[in-house]
Amino acid sequence: MFDDPTTGIMVAIVVGALLLCLVPVWAFLARSYRSVPPGRALLLTGTAGTRVIRDGGALVLPIVHRADTLDLSVRTVTIQSVGPDGLSCRDGIRADCEAVFHVRINAVTEDILQVAASVGADRASEPETLDALFGAKFAGALKSVASSLEFDDLMADRERFRDEVLQVVGQDLNGYVLDDLCIDRLTQTPLSELDPNNVKDAE
Repeated sequence: MFDDPTTGIMVAIVVGALLLCLVPVWAFLARSYRSVPPGRALLLTGTAGTRVIRDGGALVLPIVHRADTLDLSVRTVTIQSVGPDGLSCRDGIRADCEAVFHVRINAVTEDILQVAASVGADRASEPETLDALFGAKFAGALKSVASSLEFDDLMADRERFRDEVLQVVGQDLNGYVLDDLCIDRLTQTPLSELDPNNVKDAE
């Protein structure tokens, strides 16, 4: 191909040098590539702002980018209302209740960014964070609905109780979504657990 042997040697040297340069570059890029597994989102912050990546992956360059991961899988918040803190029904009967709320970060770019900004990517799915964000709201919804129903109706139609609680909670959860609610326990509070100083319990 080359008439001059020197030319062939020079070409080989140049090609070898290029390969020697490309190999570390390729290795660097391979190490910098961050894949995004199912059920997670990657927040890539750089000079152009923050991007949300949910499928595939992206290059995360040192110094240039900051990368945070959010867990989008379903988490549970358990509310126990028992004993003196049991749910007070419309007829004055108190009910022990254990309800499990299924919560997750809404897999929409705007909601993911809202959660990351307000809560922080590293804390967004921690049980303590979810309890702090929604514990009082969920407990209040259970009490509100129970107070509008008589105990027999509460026991006879758990599905109605569940649906009304979901309606009271609503969809405005600041970037989170309430997927489901399971009523794991619903019984009458034992008389021995009632508070005699509470007017309804005393009755």
